[in-house]
Amino acid sequence: MSLSFEGRVALVTGAGGGLGKEYALAFASRGASVVVNDLGVDTKGGGRSSAAADKVVEEIRVKGGKAVANYDSVEDGEKLIQSALDAFGRIDIVVNNAGILRDRSFARTSDLDWDLIHRVHLRGSFLVTRAAWNHMKKQNFGRIIMTASAAGIYGNFGQANYSAAKLGLLGLANTLAIEGRKYNIHCNTIAPVAGSRLTETVMPPDLVASLKPEYVAPLVLWLCHEQCQENGGLFEAGAGWIGKLRWERTEGRIVRQRNKPMTPEGVRDQWDAICDFENATKPANVQESLHSVVSVLSQVESDGEVGANPAAAAASGATGSGFNPAEAIGQKLPSSSFSFTSNQCILYALGVGMSTRDPDSLRFLYEGHQDFSCLPTFGVIPSQAATMGGGLSSVPGLSIDFTQVLHGEQYLELYKPLPTSGTLTSETTVADVLDKGSGAVILLDANTYNGDELVCYNQFSVFVVGAGRFGGKRSSDKAKAPLPPPKRAPDAVVIESTTGDQAALYRLSGDWNPLHIDPGFAAMGGESRTRRTAVRSGLPVFFCFVFFVFFPSFSNDVTTISFILAHAVFKNATGSGFRAPILHGLCSFGFAARHVLKRFANNDPAKFKAIKVRFARPVFPGQSLQTEMWKEGSRIHIQCKVKETGDVALAGGYVDLHGTSEASPEILPQGGGLQSDLVFAEIGRRVKDLGSELVKKVNAVFGWEITKAGEKAAEWTIDLKNGSGSVLRGPPGGKVDVTFTLSDEDFMEVVTGKLQPQKAFFSGKLKVRGNIMLSQKLEVILKDYAKL
Repeated sequence: MSLSFEGRVALVTGAGGGLGKEYALAFASRGASVVVNDLGVDTKGGGRSSAAADKVVEEIRVKGGKAVANYDSVEDGEKLIQSALDAFGRIDIVVNNAGILRDRSFARTSDLDWDLIHRVHLRGSFLVTRAAWNHMKKQNFGRIIMTASAAGIYGNFGQANYSAAKLGLLGLANTLAIEGRKYNIHCNTIAPVAGSRLTETVMPPDLVASLKPEYVAPLVLWLCHEQCQENGGLFEAGAGWIGKLRWERTEGRIVRQRNKPMTPEGVRDQWDAICDFENATKPANVQESLHSVVSVLSQVESDGEVGANPAAAAASGATGSGFNPAEAIGQKLPSSSFSFTSNQCILYALGVGMSTRDPDSLRFLYEGHQDFSCLPTFGVIPSQAATMGGGLSSVPGLSIDFTQVLHGEQYLELYKPLPTSGTLTSETTVADVLDKGSGAVILLDANTYNGDELVCYNQFSVFVVGAGRFGGKRSSDKAKAPLPPPKRAPDAVVIESTTGDQAALYRLSGDWNPLHIDPGFAAMGGESRTRRTAVRSGLPVFFCFVFFVFFPSFSNDVTTISFILAHAVFKNATGSGFRAPILHGLCSFGFAARHVLKRFANNDPAKFKAIKVRFARPVFPGQSLQTEMWKEGSRIHIQCKVKETGDVALAGGYVDLHGTSEASPEILPQGGGLQSDLVFAEIGRRVKDLGSELVKKVNAVFGWEITKAGEKAAEWTIDLKNGSGSVLRGPPGGKVDVTFTLSDEDFMEVVTGKLQPQKAFFSGKLKVRGNIMLSQKLEVILKDYAKL
């Protein structure tokens, strides 16, 4: 059903041209009555004319719409709103769009330059919105748009006045979103990129022409519709692309101790950890922002320890009573057996993303293949079943609240390639119990045998929230520790989309938790402050394990018990819900292992030795997994991200391989050690396979100039116009349609998603010559085909 604004009244400021005009026309075309405000000034705020607003009103009326013009300054906010009331009797929507520019370097910015920008952008939006506020409250409906800018979000040379005003609008919008919520008044902020009188001063003409205002207007209309419940959001938009932004914060470190002075040297010594975003949180309000700071007081007073994550430690309130590691360590859980056929091996391979579209995958999907094999990570399945067989609740020395049990990490080591059918038996032992302050960690070692032969070993790291402070040790030489990746660009990156049915398929390998299939059930656990700790530690991944461990006698009624326990766990530990069923963490684990096996071991399971990961964030079916890989001898460090959000799903991971040489098959000889060579080599492979198809879609020749330390280090030509396409290193032999110049480091930041191309362009890191419009086709090459 199309969105209608029949009966709604919208005021758009600065609507005489550009974005504002497009908003006004779009609202009117869908039935809204529109007040077209424009003072008729030039881009610097000079002059005055009614012509611009009158022209837009006439265009609306000719098309059968309803509109009136208003020529007042936004500093006369009451007059603008009164125009709406006089003409249409109400005001429902305010789009604060009016703006001017007075760009100067900071040293040359005058008082007038500063004040005029703030009066129009920030003060004007305040006055117009305030005039409408009480009317919206009385009618229990209102939609407000603030217009920020990339300059306000990121800063921009020569726009200190404009940047400050634009970011001020975001702060204003965030507060209005909070105050207006109970009156059904929603306030959101947009940072549009579109061709207008303002952007034409800072963009090339052909780019201005291509960034049409009609590519932004649909976002504004959706945010202003009664069906839209978005409130307090910040969105960038342009050229048909829309992205939502949010704040991100490192875990941070406490750098003082009880009864000791805090020093700059202490800050210096913890600086890398303070700035480490690997386990970043995303505070959504002032309360969440302040919680960690306030909780420092209780943590420092309690034990004076310098450490991370004060919120979790302070929140736990744990005493550790009931934990006696000396009794628990060495206790064995009941042994179990796991019988399977080739069907289970194939089903597991499909569940972790294998497909017949890749011929190399057939050995894991077809029992008649001459090299038919079982994927190495299938080794978690029999050992997981063994652990679910239960009895952990009866282990002496462990008094555990089952609603606080989380899955933190997983280690799997294979001693022989897994059989494709048979019966495996597993023995599970409590290897160690650690005191982490805010909780306890239980290390469970599971050895799996094929007859008398040891086939594989798993270590489950189980975190029990609130069970710490029992006086135990904090670390163990028995624990398989996660390792940070090298501090350089990855040697290989694979991006692979999961399907919307990925969790539904993976669960058939034995994890029947409805969290991964039932939307109503998933809605019971999710996005609260406590969940950041829970999900980071993998609670959804391990939940099925939890109820079997503590209630083995109910193992015949999986659905009933899982529902009861999950309801208790998620309502107590998280307080709200996931927007949809989530993917199993061990499914993401399987995806990452596959990527390493193909890139560095030629899909040979005999070369696979071990894998270790820490579960960090949830993944939703349909999202893309981006596995970043660093080769260090026979160890491949891995980090797996959600491509769409940038969240790290698997952290501190690595895969150990047998019999690999120091040179990866993916790494070509690199003059000067250019990481970009890896990317062009990957594009070359894809072009070789799919060149004809790419030539039809792209039909252009791209030139790349890669610099190192300010000097040209390499040239590449991607020819997707002639023949079946080609990728060649060296100067182009013929005409190039568009040439890109940037450093090797910035190139890798762009292709791995850490640096937006638009930001690189406007900051001067990316230079473009030739037909700039062809830039939009790069996504076809880099994302859809090179999988970067």
